[in-house]
Amino acid sequence: MKKIVFITTCDAEFGFSLAGITHHVVEPPGAGELLDSVMAEPDNGLVIIDERLMRGGLEEQMREQEKAWTGILLVIPSPETLPAEDE
Repeated sequence: MKKIVFITTCDAEFGFSLAGITHHVVEPPGAGELLDSVMAEPDNGLVIIDERLMRGGLEEQMREQEKAWTGILLVIPSPETLPAEDE
């Protein structure tokens, strides 16, 4: 069975790992290198990355890597960009 991996910034450090999912915390400058490493692991089938890490050309890098990768790469919206709930 393929693994699910989350890559987020430090403010979500404990959320996903508490659910037993592989979780890496990184700041934007190191996101590209970490993404390379995670996608190189054959056991990883779904990589979910926080959109706040999509700076410095990472989006273009992801598009190129995704073409040659058999897994799924998903970008999730950051908490501050989610719409407010109606009260």
